[in-house]
Amino acid sequence: MKFTSAFSVSLAFLFTTLHAVAETSILFIGNSFTYGWGSSTRHYRAHTVTDLNHEGVGGVPALFKSFSDQAGLDYDVYLETRSGSGLDFHLAEKLGVIGRRPWDKVVMHGYSTLDANNPGDPTELIATTAKMAEFLYKLNPDVEVYLTATWSRADLTYQQDRPWFNQPIYQMAKDIREGYDKAASAPAVKAINPVGEAWNRAMKTGIADPNPYDGADPNTIDLWTYDHYHASNYGYYLEALVVFGNVTGLDPRSLGENECSGYELGMSRPQVNALQQTAFEQLASESRVNPAPLVLPEPVASQRCN
Repeated sequence: MKFTSAFSVSLAFLFTTLHAVAETSILFIGNSFTYGWGSSTRHYRAHTVTDLNHEGVGGVPALFKSFSDQAGLDYDVYLETRSGSGLDFHLAEKLGVIGRRPWDKVVMHGYSTLDANNPGDPTELIATTAKMAEFLYKLNPDVEVYLTATWSRADLTYQQDRPWFNQPIYQMAKDIREGYDKAASAPAVKAINPVGEAWNRAMKTGIADPNPYDGADPNTIDLWTYDHYHASNYGYYLEALVVFGNVTGLDPRSLGENECSGYELGMSRPQVNALQQTAFEQLASESRVNPAPLVLPEPVASQRCN
């Protein structure tokens, strides 16, 4: 009897160990654009991810976790974020936290304008990306780093005396992407998450309203929250879809119109479909995903959303 009990405990331990080994660790390093400031995404499903700063954040990492779980993938998701910061802050203040373990994958980005003091200048982003990538590489030589190129800020485009005033709303995202393209030469960088360009695509195709200052266009969504700077639930959802497709290689549309998180965040099925389609089209245009047959899950039920 004692032998049977000991064997059962050993077997359970073995299965637990194998499960832990099977999980792919992924760390998100960023700021409010990662943790979901200005929306209910900020604390969404915080219990499903590990916030290394113990601030109760779910954010885009929790959306990624939800998507990966629904797709049958095994990701152990962590995040380390600080509002208003670039990678320089995380390098100066958070390497002790980030360096507690090696990471399989890391998703990270800098300040929304590339440089808080010199908007549009990628010099600091290039330098800090290289330093952070080197640090992560030393923790794990097989680490894959994904850089998230963020979106155009309406507040910096439509208001006078702002860096992108009088330019098309699409221009800031293009400039940000160019900066990340230059930073992507750092060791361990696998690819860029083209989030800003996915936002541009959503606006160009009529899914999203390009100007929140002139009133909402009928039948469109607002990717920004009320400050026209950070994202709404829709904007963070699109960000997470792009990251999910880019990191996993899976067609975001394969999550289906009954995808759980869209339902929980109050989105309609046409809105979920449109945002998944936008993420797919942007990733496919960069050869990051291949079209997959659409597999529509059963209607949302408690067992899918727990």
